[in-house]
Amino acid sequence: MTQYYLACHGLNFNNGIIFDIFEETKCIMNKLIGIFIIGLLTIQSSFSQEIAVNTLEVNEFSKDNLNWIPTYKEALKKAKKERKVVLIYFTGSDWCGPCKILDKDLFSTEKFKNLSDKELVLLEVDIPRRRDLVAPAKMKENLYLQKKYKVKSFPNLMMVNSRGKKLAEKKGYVMTEYYYPYFESVIKKY
Repeated sequence: MTQYYLACHGLNFNNGIIFDIFEETKCIMNKLIGIFIIGLLTIQSSFSQEIAVNTLEVNEFSKDNLNWIPTYKEALKKAKKERKVVLIYFTGSDWCGPCKILDKDLFSTEKFKNLSDKELVLLEVDIPRRRDLVAPAKMKENLYLQKKYKVKSFPNLMMVNSRGKKLAEKKGYVMTEYYYPYFESVIKKY
């Protein structure tokens, strides 16, 4: 063991007359295997980064590309003018894991964009833990709406009419395909 330690640290250990070549070869092989593994990990990580970049380029839709109305008052006004339902999305953008999944699985799809352009007025009510992520006036309005509609769980998709009356509410995250029948049933009734 002492010979192995000395050989790995570049010291030749001569056991009297016979030099222990086996220990030196073993040490060199361990170093080569280590370098090989580091090389493989480096190559693998560069390929995974390239794949992630390509994936982002393919998905041209995102939640930010939707027509979100900036204020509650404007959303109700637009809903009245266009005879549409307001979809209020209560989210916690910096802390709510299911909200982030919903952003990707529902709001970042072409199907939702087409539906929202034709049938819905969109209003996002973000209640982040870091209050500096939202402008103070918008934060005040968001907290007011959370209290008005008694929202305690996130994500929360609420549909209201042009007077602000709650028509339906979907609490929590569910599989994306279940949202569309919900949207369509409320839109048909309204």
